[in-house]
Amino acid sequence: MKQAPVQSGARISAQHAAQPAVQPSTPAIEFRNVSCRFIAPDGKATVALRDFSMSVAQGEFIAIVGPTGCGKSTTLSMITGLLKPTTGEVRVMGAPVNGIDPRIGFVFQADAVFPWRSVLDNVAAGPLFRGRSKDAAYDEANEWLRRVGLDKFGKHYPHQLSGGMRKRVALAQTFINKPEILLMDEPFSALDMQTRTLMQDELLQLWGGTGSVVFVTHDLEEAIALADRVFVLTARPATLKKVYEIDLPRPRITSEIRYEPRFIEISRDIWHDLREEVQIA
Repeated sequence: MKQAPVQSGARISAQHAAQPAVQPSTPAIEFRNVSCRFIAPDGKATVALRDFSMSVAQGEFIAIVGPTGCGKSTTLSMITGLLKPTTGEVRVMGAPVNGIDPRIGFVFQADAVFPWRSVLDNVAAGPLFRGRSKDAAYDEANEWLRRVGLDKFGKHYPHQLSGGMRKRVALAQTFINKPEILLMDEPFSALDMQTRTLMQDELLQLWGGTGSVVFVTHDLEEAIALADRVFVLTARPATLKKVYEIDLPRPRITSEIRYEPRFIEISRDIWHDLREEVQIA
């Protein structure tokens, strides 16, 4: 698949209200020689990214892997506009990033739900915030709950759901807003292996190649099972070490594709590169 809402409650820049048509050949996301430096409270500078370049095509699913703390999540923050590069440029749909873009959805590692609202109210919140009528928003919310298998749980509250069910709520919250770009930051890392595998398959089914996805993960097998390409980052300060084309056929069933000889071969090759950086880190 090549897809948070920007969660309800976030302010959407007026400049994005009417988006110009984007040519299919225009990359969905571009990093052009980006560096990012943080200044700690003690005054010391930390470089998270250095001379980092990346291009993601429209409708493409890419995964980013690298050592812990190398700056993988920093890339997502810059795509959303929550963090600005120190040098270089980040572009979304051909235009420089400047504020929150309603075409971008974000699924976090932690559940981004309102605990005091029912499941149905949580899913309907995005369309309501974006100006949909109440009837239309709740009709759409019910449809998305059906699609993620939670149509019988609309009146439940998040604390009454399992981890996998809450993650399905997060996917419904996101996809209901029809994002053209989906950013995912370790979304399934807190789930047990069985539930995680089911959620990976559910993500691929919901995505279906309808938008661009940037998926950050520590799990190399997850990255290969989901993505069209895997970007390997170096140890901090991170730059792009290598890009791997994942030439596994779609549609994929992640629980089965892991046993394919080609999957094992790709995993071995990427781990050889990644292990060097993990040892450095």
